Amino acid sequence: MLTEPRAGRLAAWGNALLAGLVSPDDAVLAIVGEDAVHRVEGLPGESGQVGLTLALGRLRTLGVSGLRVALPAPGHALGLSGPPEFNARALEAEEAVVCYGAALGLVPDVYEAGPEGVRDEVVWHVLPVREAPPADVPSLSEAERELAEALRDATDVLTRLDVAGSGPVAEAAVDAYRARAERGREVLAPGYPSRAVRVLELAQRVGTLIAVATESGHGGAVSSSEMSARREALRPVERTARRAQVAAYNSVVEERERGVR
Repeated sequence: MLTEPRAGRLAAWGNALLAGLVSPDDAVLAIVGEDAVHRVEGLPGESGQVGLTLALGRLRTLGVSGLRVALPAPGHALGLSGPPEFNARALEAEEAVVCYGAALGLVPDVYEAGPEGVRDEVVWHVLPVREAPPADVPSLSEAERELAEALRDATDVLTRLDVAGSGPVAEAAVDAYRARAERGREVLAPGYPSRAVRVLELAQRVGTLIAVATESGHGGAVSSSEMSARREALRPVERTARRAQVAAYNSVVEERERGVR
């Protein structure tokens, strides 16, 4: 997952709210985004689903002082620390939020709200997590260095496969990236270092190149075997980009944990 994850919005704006940098209304508006509504289920002390405003306030009273993102994929428990039940739910959703300061995590379920094409409804399920360092999350500086190398690798692979810069699909992908990059400056919310914004935008750029290679049929690799080879060649690049996304979203909590803030 290299588009903007819902877990990223929840963590980024939840961190800004917990730090007192935005109002509850502004945080919830940014987290919900284009969805219809977000609710939270399984919150300690609540018997049913509650709204985001109440849920974020309750998490604060439970000791939560920060929110981390996990973006796991098969064979890569990125950002997770267990237990297996939580990891399995997060892997199925391909994203999760892990609380800092309380042994809780949140995994989203997404439902269509009404007829096809209508905005989604999201239910965040609160589950116990293991208090341990998250798996395979680099520092911002490490992520930035790795991304620069990954971008070169992706460009080399796409050029070799006669993909980079070819056709209207590639042009559309680049335009889509530029639009996301502009929004990305707001996604991370107040309180994030400029380096985190830069790393997130670079991760999105790498993700766009991967999408051009794996989701389009233009270029030199057109057979199923060639498309499979293309995906395999870019798998390490995609992994690096996901790690960088997590590093960017988690940077505020990581700095706080190291005593920077």
